[in-house]
Amino acid sequence: MKNLTIYLFLLFFLFVTKLLAQETFENKAKAIAIEIEKITKEEKAELKKEVDDVNTQLVEGTISKEEAEKRKKEFAEKRARNIENRVAVEQEKLQELIQEKVDGKLNYEKAKGGTILVIGGNNDSIRANQTEIKIPAMKVYDGKDDKIKRESKRTTSQFVFAMGLNSSMVDGKLQDSNYDFIGSHFYEWGLTLNSRILNDNNLLHAKYGLSLMYNNLRPTDNRSFVVNGQQTDLVTNPIHLKESLFRNVYLVAPVHLEFDFSKDGNHDGKTYFRTHKGFRMGFGGYAGINVKSKQILKFEDNDYKTTQKTKGDYNVNNFIYGLSSYFGYKEISLYLKYDLNPIFKNNLVDENNISLGIRFDFN
Repeated sequence: MKNLTIYLFLLFFLFVTKLLAQETFENKAKAIAIEIEKITKEEKAELKKEVDDVNTQLVEGTISKEEAEKRKKEFAEKRARNIENRVAVEQEKLQELIQEKVDGKLNYEKAKGGTILVIGGNNDSIRANQTEIKIPAMKVYDGKDDKIKRESKRTTSQFVFAMGLNSSMVDGKLQDSNYDFIGSHFYEWGLTLNSRILNDNNLLHAKYGLSLMYNNLRPTDNRSFVVNGQQTDLVTNPIHLKESLFRNVYLVAPVHLEFDFSKDGNHDGKTYFRTHKGFRMGFGGYAGINVKSKQILKFEDNDYKTTQKTKGDYNVNNFIYGLSSYFGYKEISLYLKYDLNPIFKNNLVDENNISLGIRFDFN
């Protein structure tokens, strides 16, 4: 039931954000169409005035018929050029809007508040006097100048969220027979700082911060973990288990060397460095401490549904350190991490945790 609620919430969230994005796209496209129509009417109205003036001069005899025709032709050509040039600007705006739609940016703009709410993605269309609230990056920009100034700083900050599949390895072999490969997940969330290493080059960055990691393992074949002295064994449970989950939570400090291939930006004729606007890759690792270990067992006992949650050290290593890397585009990356030290301290067979998933760096 809990999982169903989560899935329904996610579906509702995606549905709402899609509606908001659609509303923004349709409103902006409609505004551009109205502006094009307005431009055409304005230029035609001005042309009518100019032609009327020429006709008046012709009636009064101040100009000849040939001169009148010549002036009418010149005015018509001038207004046609004006329409073409002014409409071209609006067409460019429409092309940018369509590109934003293709890129999947989900933006909601209040009609009167002068505020843009950005749900994921990158928004470069903020106006000079507009406030932008980026979710879940947890940032507020007071106009375009403020956004460019802060995003082009040598050190920027990001909210990081990652999720995916989790398992363990023994002697280089994945333990997919011991743990449900699809049912075992990992989650990570935290804050990072991203510092440009070189003064005049944007390629190399040091990325460092603080994260909480949740590593979940779901044993197969009705098994669960049992502590036998200094050993922690995976044994068959005498009771039929509806669910068996073993969770370790870590507080870690990740450090990466990031290669950012974002193109430089340009504002008011000046170029500036940007981050998280193109392809990125990072290589590094993490180190931290175990915050909590817990086993969750669900079963039926005499027709009573029971959930048993047991917290303890389970002989889990108090410290954790490992290697991690990611490769992606803008805020989304493919993420791999591997613990160099085993999960349990003194087990005869060392198991090392490994995770593969998707990582979001909301800049």
